[in-house]
Amino acid sequence: MASFDDDLINFEAHGAKPLPDDGAQGYIDHDGAKIWYATYGTGSPVILLHGGLGHSGNWGYQVPMLIESGHCVVLIDSRGHGRSTRDSRPFTYELMASDVLAVMDALNIEKAAVVGWSDGACIALILAMKAPGRIAGVFFFGCNMDPSGTKEIAQGNPILERCWSRHVKDYTQLSTTPDQFKVFAGAIELMMTTQPNYSARDLAEIHAPVTFVHSEHDEFIKPQHVEYLASCIHGSELILLRGVSHFAPLQRPDLFNSALRAFLSRMINSSQVCDGRH
Repeated sequence: MASFDDDLINFEAHGAKPLPDDGAQGYIDHDGAKIWYATYGTGSPVILLHGGLGHSGNWGYQVPMLIESGHCVVLIDSRGHGRSTRDSRPFTYELMASDVLAVMDALNIEKAAVVGWSDGACIALILAMKAPGRIAGVFFFGCNMDPSGTKEIAQGNPILERCWSRHVKDYTQLSTTPDQFKVFAGAIELMMTTQPNYSARDLAEIHAPVTFVHSEHDEFIKPQHVEYLASCIHGSELILLRGVSHFAPLQRPDLFNSALRAFLSRMINSSQVCDGRH
């Protein structure tokens, strides 16, 4: 497949494709934070959870495809990220998972498929553990579930430097605390280096359909760890995306979206339909 933005040069300069203009957005107050969300389209609900230091706009290449495929798309900026605020407590994945449930409650979404990228994937799998009745399935891309799953991060990687540069620009533009990116990034780094810590026994309790997706050149996650995760959850599947890295949704959207479509096609859709226009 032809490359799109493998080196993230376009992403650094312009960000992802802009989100559609016809969605509805708002905030909910939950547990010390204002959580931003947006909804698009009509149909079975799909929640998109972005990665650490990012925001919902990073899903710009996925949202139109999901709308066209007949889904109501729900975007959520994790607390402290993008337009969402946070309090003084340390970040935890469990707290951010509770924010997702609060948004679902506010939008009257009983059950949804959840698509997670990096930190968002960890949040999605925690939701499947902690609130199994609310999660129709998990698309898990590019994350670990215990500290053994991460690689040593190579210094001077231009792709990571470009991604960092984009995160700084977006945080400055979107955040209610635009001058505090370094503090924010330090707090996220602390969470990432100490969490999550889930065992094989914990993972085995997940019964929702899970698709684990790993990129051939992922900069952060060991391939053996993803194989281990898939082995822990009965009935899960493992997909390898060749030629891309941790940033596949931006680098080659068609490749990533193809895997996402396949995941959604194997979901047993709930009877619920949500409408993202109001």
